[in-house]
Amino acid sequence: MPYKVYIDGQAGTTGLQLQEKLSHHDGVELLLIAEEKRKDEAERKRLMNLADVVFLCLPDAAAKEAVKLVENPNTCIIDASTAHRTAEGWTYGFPELSPAHREAIIHSKRIANPGCHATGFIAAAYPLVHLGIVAPDYPFTAHSLTGYSGGGKSMIAEYEAEERSYQFDSPRQYGLSQMHKHLPEMQHVTGITQPPVFMPIVCDFYSGMATCIPLHTNLFQKKVTKAELVAMLQDYYKGHPLISVEDTDVGFLAANEIRNTNKLKLYIEGNDERMTLISVFDNLGKGASGAAVQNMNLVLGLPETTGLI
Repeated sequence: MPYKVYIDGQAGTTGLQLQEKLSHHDGVELLLIAEEKRKDEAERKRLMNLADVVFLCLPDAAAKEAVKLVENPNTCIIDASTAHRTAEGWTYGFPELSPAHREAIIHSKRIANPGCHATGFIAAAYPLVHLGIVAPDYPFTAHSLTGYSGGGKSMIAEYEAEERSYQFDSPRQYGLSQMHKHLPEMQHVTGITQPPVFMPIVCDFYSGMATCIPLHTNLFQKKVTKAELVAMLQDYYKGHPLISVEDTDVGFLAANEIRNTNKLKLYIEGNDERMTLISVFDNLGKGASGAAVQNMNLVLGLPETTGLI
C-alpha cells in the first residue's frame, strides 16, 4: 500500500517540482487539495494529519504556523523553508554528511531541508572541518552562482518577461549586506566559529548552481596536497550515489552542467598552494526538491534514490 504524502504550498516553485517528482514515484500516493481550498486551514489540517509525510513549501512564517496543524505523531514533516534549519528538535536533512546525520533523518519526524547555497557550501566545507584539514576558525569565503529559478515565481517572471531591464542580461550580485538567510545554517551545520564571507550571484539561466570556496593551503591545520585532498574527499563520499568527487582539469566549468538531476559534483581545482572547491548541482534538485524526496525515502525505508535521477 503506498505511503500518503501531502505538499502544503503545492503551487510554488519547489512545490511544483515535488509534484513532478512524486508523480513518477511508485511508493507514494500524493494527496491533492482542491484549488479553491488551498488556503482553507481545516482542509489543510485534515490532509496533513492523514499523511505519512508532509512537505512544507511555504514562506518561513507560514511554515512555523503550518507545523502547529500537525497533531498526528506518526506524520513526518519535511520543511523546505529556512524556518527550522537551526531550530532545536529539528534534524538537518543532509544524509551524506555522516552516518549520524543519516540515522537521525531515518528516525526523525521533523526534518529541515537544506538551502540551495548552503548545500553547496556545506558539501565542501563540512568534510574539511571534520577531517581536521582546517580549523573551525578558518576564514572561509564563498561565492555561489545560481540560476534565476532560485528566486521563485516572482524572479522567474522578471527574467522571462517579454520586456525587461538590460540589468537582467548580466550576472547580478545580491546579499551584499552579508546577512543572507542561508548563513546561519552554513555556520551551524559545519561547526565553524563564524559564517563565511558569502557572495551569491544570480545569472540569466533557469537552473543550476556552482558554489565555490577558495582555499589557501598555508592556512590548513593539516598539510595536504591537492592529490591527497581529492583522495580524502573521494573516500569521504564513497558509496553515496548522489554525490561524486571529481578530479579533472576542466578549464571551464558551467554552473548548469548537471541541471535537471538530483546529483552534486564536487570539483577540486587549483594546485598544492591554492585550491578551489566547487560544488556543482541543480538548485531545484539536490538544492531543493531532490533533497526533500531523498529525505522522504530514508524516512519511509525506501531506497534513497527512488524517484530521483
